[in-house]
Amino acid sequence: MPRRSSTGQVQSGPLLDRRSLRTVIVRSRPRFWLYLAGPVLVGLVYGAPSVETLLAPVPVILFAYFLVPANVLLYGVNDVFDAEVDVHNPKKSGREERFRGERSVVAAVVVSGLLALGFLPLLPPLALGWLAVFFALAVEYSAPPLRFKTTPFLDSLSNGLYVLPGVVAYVALAGRNPPVLALVGGWCWTMAMHTFSAIPDVGPDREAGIRTTATVLGERLSYGYCGALWVASALSFGALDVRAGLLLAVYPVLVAAIALSRVDVRRAYWWYPAVNGVVGMVFTLGGLWGLVYG
Repeated sequence: MPRRSSTGQVQSGPLLDRRSLRTVIVRSRPRFWLYLAGPVLVGLVYGAPSVETLLAPVPVILFAYFLVPANVLLYGVNDVFDAEVDVHNPKKSGREERFRGERSVVAAVVVSGLLALGFLPLLPPLALGWLAVFFALAVEYSAPPLRFKTTPFLDSLSNGLYVLPGVVAYVALAGRNPPVLALVGGWCWTMAMHTFSAIPDVGPDREAGIRTTATVLGERLSYGYCGALWVASALSFGALDVRAGLLLAVYPVLVAAIALSRVDVRRAYWWYPAVNGVVGMVFTLGGLWGLVYG
């Protein structure tokens, strides 16, 4: 039966045709896939006891799940519960698309969540615990009753969820938690990245009555907040390895340059998938070097 979306458009037809598949892929933000899958790679190379371990089924399955299904779940839940707010968001009429009640998106979110049940026999209890925390934060960031994204500073704090795939991967291979400083550094990094990505939305969010860390602080103070968190991240990783700290120092330097220049933050926002990809690649190669030659 056809159904009417929140925007008044009738949705009908099969769930898995080519157009529906494209819709699901677009909703999963392909530009940001490595934001979840990248930490998995980092966690794997630093948690693996040997190179051969990286080619085992569990690491491959973890990477594949967090590359696509986990992104479908995370951003799909976000789009479903932000449908009314996104009407005022200019990003949703450009590189991103608004949710229009497509059944394919809802079905893909449900299937992506159910696929995670396959990890039950594959991962140790400690890794499953971290995986459960990831799903709790991924859903409740956007969904009621908690809807963390509408509570200033809690929205930022809850975005530590992006580092959790790496923790799951590390624990799956190492059998223990990662160093506390690495967890703290990663969490601070994700908090800063979240607030920076919300700066372009300050206007639309205020218009829609949404309160976030960025809307409370405003653009200038948000730059300072992000810079402080990125400094904390660099210091945390630097305490483990000076080279890691120097690598992470690129973020406070970059955000300071943006704040002091005339670069439009809406333009700078789209640089970060490339910046994060390069930094993540260096982190991963460093771990591989240590695994092979350490």
